Amino acid sequence: MRAVSTLGFAAGVLLIAGVLWDAFESAVLSRRVSRGHQLTTLFYRLTWPTWRSAAERIRSPRRRENFLTVFGPLSLLLLIALWALGLLFGFALLYWGARTQLRTPDGQTSFLVDAYMSGTTLFTLGIGDVTPVSSGGRWITVAESGIGLGFLALMISYLPVLSQAFSNREVSISLLDARAGSPPSGTELLRRHVSDDEASLELLLRDWERSAAQLLESHVSFPVLAFYRSQHDNQSWVAALTAVLDSCALIIAVVAKGPVHQARLTFAMGRHAAADLCRVLNVAPEPPHPDRLRSAELERLRDLLFESRIPMQAEPGCERRLRDLRALYEPQLYALSRRLLMPLPPWVPPAAVHENWQAMAPER
Repeated sequence: MRAVSTLGFAAGVLLIAGVLWDAFESAVLSRRVSRGHQLTTLFYRLTWPTWRSAAERIRSPRRRENFLTVFGPLSLLLLIALWALGLLFGFALLYWGARTQLRTPDGQTSFLVDAYMSGTTLFTLGIGDVTPVSSGGRWITVAESGIGLGFLALMISYLPVLSQAFSNREVSISLLDARAGSPPSGTELLRRHVSDDEASLELLLRDWERSAAQLLESHVSFPVLAFYRSQHDNQSWVAALTAVLDSCALIIAVVAKGPVHQARLTFAMGRHAAADLCRVLNVAPEPPHPDRLRSAELERLRDLLFESRIPMQAEPGCERRLRDLRALYEPQLYALSRRLLMPLPPWVPPAAVHENWQAMAPER
């Protein structure tokens, strides 16, 4: 019996340490791109496939998107509840393993009483109907009270940080609505800036170089943000990043005149973000199927650029360079698109587009 109690006490210590480290790593520590199998990682690997599978059975696109929108915030609340439950049972194992003497109204003790004692202490309820008698139990109670108070304070401060990071991301995505269409398209982005001077397009790409860096930093530190959906069905951080990288690839490989230097910088940062986020979300890159830019669409793309009076390079190797650039980022973004159910935007924008800024809010 003593050996069993010792094992229970050790299991409680390990459970508490694991939960605290996972919460600290998720909410405070700036994490590296490569991580092990922490509790948070396992939680999302178990819950997201189930949620995604249920969403794929919903026929209505709007209802499906609304269903997917719930997952990000709900999963965060469930994760916090899972951490709290882990701490509760971890300290219950400490009470049980240390054979803590508890004073109860009916004089009966069991593991459920230990769990009740742990819960009232962790959440600092202070009911007082169950109290420790032994000195060891009192010290465990003090430790749990302090950890519970710190845990609740950490979670309260964690939520606004996530909200701010999400808002910053959505600002950049929303700005593309009038600049690149709905959904955004790299070709449309170039067409809408053809009447402006080169400095305007260069400034936009410079802003997106910074936005891609912020996207990488925030989503590596808080991977749950990858599951947060945008406000409109035809918008997502995956689609926005793809459209910007498409436009950079066109400027570098096809367009004869443009901010090539800034396009290379933005392309490098955007591709870096796509590759690292695949590693964070444990997604293996895969080539798009079917190909996003088939021969007929490539000809249509050239016609659109010609109609918009965008000068194109006459060298025979343009298509090969464009294909090589696409191979650097499309497999990563296509894999992220499939994992998160966020469709990639087309290279060639549709003929008639009803953009988000032109639409009225639906009646409720």
